[in-house]
Amino acid sequence: MKKKKNKFINGFHFTPYQAPEQSPFEKLFEIFQEVITHTSGDFDEALDWLRELDKEYQLTDASYTLDDFIEDLKKKGYLREELQPDGKGKLSITAKTEQAIRKRALDQIFGKLKRSGRGNHRTQYIGTGDEQAGEFRSYQYGDALEHISMTESLKNAQINHGIGELHLTENDLVVEETRFQAQMSTVLMIDISHSMILYGEDRITPAKKVAMALAELITTRYPKDTLDILVFGNDAWPIAIKDLPYLQVGPYHTNTVAGLQLAMDILRRKRNTNKQIFMVTDGKPSCLKLPNGEYYKNSNGLDRHIVSKCYMMAQQARKLHIPITTFMIAKDPYLMQFVREFTYANQGKAFYTGLKGLGEMIFEDYESNRKKRIKS
Repeated sequence: MKKKKNKFINGFHFTPYQAPEQSPFEKLFEIFQEVITHTSGDFDEALDWLRELDKEYQLTDASYTLDDFIEDLKKKGYLREELQPDGKGKLSITAKTEQAIRKRALDQIFGKLKRSGRGNHRTQYIGTGDEQAGEFRSYQYGDALEHISMTESLKNAQINHGIGELHLTENDLVVEETRFQAQMSTVLMIDISHSMILYGEDRITPAKKVAMALAELITTRYPKDTLDILVFGNDAWPIAIKDLPYLQVGPYHTNTVAGLQLAMDILRRKRNTNKQIFMVTDGKPSCLKLPNGEYYKNSNGLDRHIVSKCYMMAQQARKLHIPITTFMIAKDPYLMQFVREFTYANQGKAFYTGLKGLGEMIFEDYESNRKKRIKS
């Protein structure tokens, strides 16, 4: 009896997608991280949301309840119990949870990015750097041994001396060029004026997620860079990365000038040559702080006095070689015109975007800027 030969067809084999199996805790933890971001770190409110979602979508069953989930959060270090003045305990999230939320935001917005030990920004200048440039030259005295390309050098040795025996001389050695990598200092400005939650649209949560993702990207992939985050309403003040999950809007107007002043003060203290400001806002500048400490506010249209101050700050940043990239979450024609003139004064960039593409735009601009020297 003759055996039939198996025939194999080269090509792609498609199978239905199967989601990776998750434990009950992992499934609930995914939802919990999203909810706790929307509630600005308020665990009690997040728990109320989870209970409502559980009623509607049966997230748990008798084998694993929400109470079991809370106990696991405690055991795994995601929750801590704080003693209140009245003697009662109150649950709140820990630094471990804050970091998990930032990492999730990074994965959501920027995709699965591998951690890299080298995190600097490329320039067009060839020299003794960290990143291979794909260009070769002859070895010169003083070149670092680790930059010698053994493949190219051995190829030269075979061409120059034949393949009968290995004979490698200094004249055969080839060095692969590397590029200097520039460090970057970034200030991210986030508008927390009341309009960020008006008109039935939550604009602060996407802005907050972007900030958390950018913070996680820089601290893990570009650890030599610096990121400072500030918020601006009637005034402007810096916030720590760990405080991002708790960020909320307030009953504020929009003091863009105060935010820019603080951003430039922060960047003046940085030693990096490459500096930039990212500004996320949805409204027009409507507030100034006067020398006597009082506030000048005008929400009707574009106030000429306030707007002129903004243009002055844009020009000042330009003189300091600090480009400003504005991410405008509004498309009113008169506001777009203001942003265009503001951008022209700074010679920076502007993006008119909705909430959906905000994270991708900021990431692409950050990655684009790291490929060039910002200061010319």
